[in-house]
Amino acid sequence: MPCPADKLRTWLQRFGLLLAVAAIVAGLSIAKPAFLTLANGINVGRQISINGILAVGVTYVLLTGGVDLSLGSLVALTGVVAASLAHPGQYPLLVPVLAGVSAGALCGVFNGLVVTKGRVAPFIVTLGTMTVARGLALVVSGGRPVSNLSGPFTSIGGGDLAGIPVPLIILAAIAGISYVFLKNIRLGRYIYAVGGNEHAARASGINVDAVKLFAYTLCGALAGLAGVVLAARITTGQPNAGVGYELDAIAAVVIGGASLFGGRGSIVGTLFGVFIMVFIRNGLNLLGVSPYWQGTAIGSIIIAAVLLERLLSSRSRS
Repeated sequence: MPCPADKLRTWLQRFGLLLAVAAIVAGLSIAKPAFLTLANGINVGRQISINGILAVGVTYVLLTGGVDLSLGSLVALTGVVAASLAHPGQYPLLVPVLAGVSAGALCGVFNGLVVTKGRVAPFIVTLGTMTVARGLALVVSGGRPVSNLSGPFTSIGGGDLAGIPVPLIILAAIAGISYVFLKNIRLGRYIYAVGGNEHAARASGINVDAVKLFAYTLCGALAGLAGVVLAARITTGQPNAGVGYELDAIAAVVIGGASLFGGRGSIVGTLFGVFIMVFIRNGLNLLGVSPYWQGTAIGSIIIAAVLLERLLSSRSRS
C-alpha cells in the first residue's frame, strides 16, 4: 500500500511540469497583463519554435547518454549557408532550406563518427565542433550578415497560416513525428535502450554505434532547420547568431525530465521544458528585469529543477 508521500511523489512526476507551466502563466498574467495579449502570444510562439526544434533534436542525443554543445554554432553556420542561397530570383525555396538542413546533418555525422569510431567523449567532440562551425560561419559570410533574402524564404520565419506562426507549425510537426518515432518505432526504442544500458543493448544485438550516429545526425539536421527558421525570422544570416542556444536547449530537455546519463526523457517533457524556459524569459523581459539578473534567475531555476528531478527519481527507485 503506497504511503501518502509516495503518492505525492508519483503525482508530481506525472503532473509537476504541467502545474509549473500553469503557475508561471498565471503568475506572469497577474504581474503583467500584456503577457496574455495576442501580439505577445505570437511573439512567444516564434521564440518557442527555435528553442523547441533544437531541444527536440538534442533530446535524441541525451537519450543515448551523449551531449551536443555545438548547436548554437550550427544555427549560425546553417543560417548563413541557407541565406547565401536565398536571394530573390536565385534558387527555388527548397534549395536554401535543404542546404541549411544538410549542412547541419553533415556536422552531426562528423560528431557521431568521432564519438563512435574515434571513442572521444561527446563533450570534447562537440565543444570542438562548436568552435569550428562558428569559424566556418564567419568564413562563409565574410564576417558580415547575409541580407537581401527572398519573400518566400523569410515567410518561413515571419509568415503565418490561419493566424498560427509558421515556425510554430514546423515545431508541432517535428515534435509530433518525434513523439511517434520514439514511442512506436523500433529504432526509437533502441535509442532508449542504448542510453539505459549500453552494454546490455550491445549484448542484445543492437548496433550501438549506428544508433548513436543516427541520433547525432538527426540532432545536427534539426539544428540546421532551426538555423534556417531563425535566418528567415530575422531576415538575415547572422554569423554570430545562436550564442548560448545549446545551453537553453539542453536545459529545457533536462527540466522536462530527461537524464543527463541517458535512457530517460520524452518529447512531451521536452516541450514542457521549452515552454517553461521561454515563458520565464519572455515574462522577465516584459517586467523590465535586467538581462544580467535574467541569467541569474534562469540559471537558478534550472539548478532547482534538476535537483528536484534527481530527488524524485532517486526516491522512486529506493
